[in-house]
Amino acid sequence: MKRPVAVRLCAALATGAVAAATGVALSMPTASAATTGATGYATQNGGTTGGAGGQTVRATTGTAIHTALCNRASASTPITIQVEGTINHGNTSKVSGSSCNTADGVIELKQISNVTIVGVGNGAVFDQLGIHIREASNIIIQNVTVKNVKKSGSPTSNGGDAIGMESNVRNVWVDHVTLEASGGESEGYDGLFDMKNNTQYVTLSYSILRNSGRGGLIGSSESDTSNGYVTFHHNLYQNIDSRTPLLRGGISHIYNNHYVQLNESGINSRAGARAKVDNNYFKDSKDILGTFYTDAAGYWQVSGNIFDNVTWSSRSGDNNPAGPNPTSNTSVSIPYSYSLDGAGCVPGVVSQTAGANKGLRVSDGNCTPQTPTPTPTDPTPTDPAPTDPPTGTNLSIGAGSDGSSKADGTSYGNVRDGSMSTYWSPSGSTGSISVKWGSATRVSSVNIREAAGATGAIGSWRVVNHDTGAVLKTGSGAGVIAFTSTTLSKITFEITSSNGTPRVAEFETYA
Repeated sequence: MKRPVAVRLCAALATGAVAAATGVALSMPTASAATTGATGYATQNGGTTGGAGGQTVRATTGTAIHTALCNRASASTPITIQVEGTINHGNTSKVSGSSCNTADGVIELKQISNVTIVGVGNGAVFDQLGIHIREASNIIIQNVTVKNVKKSGSPTSNGGDAIGMESNVRNVWVDHVTLEASGGESEGYDGLFDMKNNTQYVTLSYSILRNSGRGGLIGSSESDTSNGYVTFHHNLYQNIDSRTPLLRGGISHIYNNHYVQLNESGINSRAGARAKVDNNYFKDSKDILGTFYTDAAGYWQVSGNIFDNVTWSSRSGDNNPAGPNPTSNTSVSIPYSYSLDGAGCVPGVVSQTAGANKGLRVSDGNCTPQTPTPTPTDPTPTDPAPTDPPTGTNLSIGAGSDGSSKADGTSYGNVRDGSMSTYWSPSGSTGSISVKWGSATRVSSVNIREAAGATGAIGSWRVVNHDTGAVLKTGSGAGVIAFTSTTLSKITFEITSSNGTPRVAEFETYA
């Protein structure tokens, strides 16, 4: 049954960083870029680890992503693809190879396994270009934005889904992503997060879905009930007409999500679906739970939810809302461990953690956001104390510099002027600053010195060889950072989380 879509659009977001170059850069194997493990149903059926243990590749175009997949030894060789810049139709082409099956105009993860795609640096934006997962398993997508993917009009991609999974997909973890459209079906858009045709063991966590007619679905029709075991937690659904999500068959666990302005209906459980709906916060919304637009009933177990200015329509025909006082009509057993934040703190926790470029912050289960601790497989920082600076000439003096952004009154050049009274600060809580030279320069350590009054503001960071994209070191806090001596023309200090407003007075470099 086709229904009119009435979407009230919010202000458009900035598109983020622009892709710097075409191509793919390789680095030595490192741990998966996902700094925390999978949660929810993605932990079942053997777990979801993505590209952990494989090679790490940096890509700034869609073609480079495809190239990285196709250059693997096999379709199951683990790989982590770190993405920075804007991925669009103009830089996404089909690449051929024995370990891949790609296509133009869409990021195609087809007939493959053991892959992580993670946004790094200044951010990764998939602009009008969807991510398609088909006949694939053990996939992680983290810290990226996917926006304005269309199924009609121009250009089209991925059937109009921001992220779509179909045909025997297993174990996918999508985490800290932002998925958004600019309207509903009449404007050419479809779902933000769709699962079809035997897709199982999926988790969507700490993500933002907004400004769309359709949030997402599990099952493409009343007969497509082979999907399920899906967890949705700590996500923000905002300005969505319906399908938050639409469930056809299977089991779903929906907890600690913040729902704002669901315009027509929310969680639509039908065709025998069973949903456990715990400690969510619903605000300024209509018919946030029930069975809608069908007489094929679904079921739910509810507890701990908060309904803030929620309205309910009357039950009639194929419209069966669970409210105004939702009660459970089934029981759902959850096989994994999890911690529930109180529903009252969900808006605050989700606002600080959900979406791309939030430093992969998560809740501690007691309503407190925190920056995740790197897993034991991540490189362990061995930096000397900040009071033990390296000896020799500071190579940054007389060099050039640039960065991802700068706060008013600050300058990139302040980090190489030899003065502790001037500094660079990003326009947000995270960002990157680079020192560059006109010719190749050997560097083996850097000294990050915070301005007065900002000590301890820098949280986690990465030092990157900007020429190749290789990660030279990871850690947290300011001070001296030593690494294997490397020849490069540009070195970048990326602040991936912070405890305040970072202020870098000096970015010293030493041979």
